[in-house]
Amino acid sequence: MTIVCERSGFKPGLYTNFYMGEAPAFLVDDLQDGPLNGLELTNGTCKTTTTVGDKTYVTVGADDGTLSIDVQIFDPSLGEWVYPTVLGTKPLSCKGHSTVLFENRILVLKKGSKPDDQIWFLEVDTEYVRQQRKKLGTEVVAWSKGVIGNAEKPIVISGPSGVGKGTLISMLMKEFPSMFGFSVSHTTRAPRDMEKNGVHYHFTEKSVMEKEIKNGKFLEFASVHGNLYGTSVEAVEVVADAGKRCILDIDVQGARSVKASSLEAIFIFICPPSMEELEKRLRDRGTETEEQILKRLRNASAEIEQGKSSNIFDFTLYNDNLEESYERLKKLLGLNGFVTASPKSAAPREINLPMDHSVSKLDDKIIINCISSGPDKESKNLIMLDVSSLKGGAPGRTRGLDFHVIGSMDQLS
Repeated sequence: MTIVCERSGFKPGLYTNFYMGEAPAFLVDDLQDGPLNGLELTNGTCKTTTTVGDKTYVTVGADDGTLSIDVQIFDPSLGEWVYPTVLGTKPLSCKGHSTVLFENRILVLKKGSKPDDQIWFLEVDTEYVRQQRKKLGTEVVAWSKGVIGNAEKPIVISGPSGVGKGTLISMLMKEFPSMFGFSVSHTTRAPRDMEKNGVHYHFTEKSVMEKEIKNGKFLEFASVHGNLYGTSVEAVEVVADAGKRCILDIDVQGARSVKASSLEAIFIFICPPSMEELEKRLRDRGTETEEQILKRLRNASAEIEQGKSSNIFDFTLYNDNLEESYERLKKLLGLNGFVTASPKSAAPREINLPMDHSVSKLDDKIIINCISSGPDKESKNLIMLDVSSLKGGAPGRTRGLDFHVIGSMDQLS
């Protein structure tokens, strides 16, 4: 069988992919000869093919590091190539890559990349991909960056205005500055004086944010006075990448959206001891008009009802006494009696793959056969990548990876 790409100007029997105006090509008839893993092409591109069910997923990358790895699918039931909607942050091309299928995702190992950019997953049939496929009505794949180790669950803290949640969070951040961090929200409004992009907010265009919301890149969002505000998945992941635990200070509606997402978090609702006490606190602040105070009280009553009656929150914390409430908050987070460590934390473990390697799968382990050339001789070793405890995934990171360097296949038994 000869596979023909049905695009004007394409030659029968050739699969063609464009990079910067150039059209490198390779014969797709070799799909019939079995999977190709890291085939190096003369024009500086690299191709892999992975069969999932009755479809063949082809990944193509160039070695210039400026373009993302491209994905196409050959569907034999249609007898043609399918160009899927690609979600998630796309990995840049490199000096080659290899792939291996693991359940409903394809593990992609990039050659010649930095240690923190070598492991990626192309999700082809995860829950997120199925949801997006149904939502968009097209074939969908999604990229997710692989990360060694796990991250602490983010903390979602909600409560009505004036309840003191901001004060409690500030106390937590002051006592444990290296342990917690805030995600930077996105907004479509213009920056105000002294506001810096990426520090106070990620300032973006409305059309861009709307598209990213549609593609599932936001955990929660709201429209306020015609402008969009929201928390992106990436903003939370960046805090975890820095080795910190992310705190999200959002309203009940936002917490509901996060609860419905794939993010695993701890949800805490801060409640006033009474509505009378909440009204007193709002009036004592002296920052709102009478109309604003009454509006905040109406909103607070609705939020408290939702906070208590819904299944959103794992814990309800009554802030009747600030110091006592703070101690209870620390206890909920397992921080009671915690002593901040003065020594430097251990450096994160990273895989450093040589250019010359091959991959295979053994149960829930990925075996990477590495060949390194030294000045005197060539050495070989194996890296066993454990993928049995994966967590997260697109549109965020895939965490829970672990690895061990071993000498030979005999050590696997």
